[in-house]
Amino acid sequence: MVQSRVKQRKVPPVKALDIFVWQGVNRKGKKINGELSAKSLLEVKSQLRKQGITPGKVKKKAKALFGGSKDKKLIPADMAIVTRQIATMLGAGVPLVQTIEMIGKGHSNGNMQRLLGDICNKLESGIPLSECLREHPKFFDDLYCDLVSSGEQSGALETIYDRIATYQEKAEALKSKIKKAMTYPISVLVIAFVVTSILLIFVVPVFQDIFAGFGAELPAFTLLVIAISEFMQAYWYLGLAGMFLASFLFKKAHLNSQSFRDSVDRKILKIPVIGMLLEKAAVARFARTLSTTFAAGVPLPDALESAAGASGNAVFRIAILEIRAEVSSGMQMNLAMRNCNIFPDMVIQMVAIGEESGAVDDMLAKVATIFEQQVDDAVDSLTSLLEPMIMAVLGVVIGGLIIAMYLPIFEIGKIV
Repeated sequence: MVQSRVKQRKVPPVKALDIFVWQGVNRKGKKINGELSAKSLLEVKSQLRKQGITPGKVKKKAKALFGGSKDKKLIPADMAIVTRQIATMLGAGVPLVQTIEMIGKGHSNGNMQRLLGDICNKLESGIPLSECLREHPKFFDDLYCDLVSSGEQSGALETIYDRIATYQEKAEALKSKIKKAMTYPISVLVIAFVVTSILLIFVVPVFQDIFAGFGAELPAFTLLVIAISEFMQAYWYLGLAGMFLASFLFKKAHLNSQSFRDSVDRKILKIPVIGMLLEKAAVARFARTLSTTFAAGVPLPDALESAAGASGNAVFRIAILEIRAEVSSGMQMNLAMRNCNIFPDMVIQMVAIGEESGAVDDMLAKVATIFEQQVDDAVDSLTSLLEPMIMAVLGVVIGGLIIAMYLPIFEIGKIV
């Protein structure tokens, strides 16, 4: 099977590529020049000779004074755009090597130019595209490479690339919606914390000095706020250091411990509203990945393994791997899904209909579309729900501080 063969293959570390400027003479005796991405000067000359060019002057391209600004970090959204460009050009009948070369040379990011330049050079030397991509696992995962390999074997690379592009675009859109749902409340709460801290550390002490001259007992609420203010003035640096330390330890544990990541994933799903949103997103990812891989001709057990990795949550990953084990032993997928008690009945029923009609990939694509729309609606609803709640919380916190500071003044006014 394709997936198992890929996992056993160890990919050697890839040395960073440099851009070389060259001049040479082609077979017709005409002087030509250009640029190539390679690991060394000798590799550039070797590539030129393979193309029938006699190399002349070859040197490493000089970097601009502020050239680092062009070499931006490549993110999944960049790869999705390039994949769509490749799919479009292949669909228009442009040869693969020319497609990669044109996109690479026309890209504004130096890192993308080098990446595509290296792939193009290897393609020209006769290496299959899927093998070229496997040498860059940071940008092209096993799922991507397996789909490309399937397209090469079936002779329908342009169709496969269109499916990959659609898959990546849907995945990035879903990721963007989840980020939107998380970013808004977190940013507002951070701002509220900062404003409250400023009031407690800098504003409350001013009132405290004024109250010291009253010579009267202060209300309990005011004393509580003053006590919190004094604590923050004395130990604010410990609180700040504690937050940074906790954040650092959390990230380190999340990066190094699979069991910790799984535990976090389980607890996140139990958070009201947020958990429901993440469940729908996981189902959408599962359905979209399985639909894309199954339609491309990848065997169902391998497609389920890819879907497990793409689900984005440990609970779903473990459940999907259990489904894979049962499907491999001969059980129908809809029955295996029902046994794991994690997928909605509607999803199971649509998979069952797909298995009976022989159109599992179409049914899964419909499931993915439905749940992606539900995620979109849930994000909008969550944002609308959180806005008044956050404003109410801010009003209570800020208003409470103001009342605590003016309460003694009101009390003195009553006495007078």
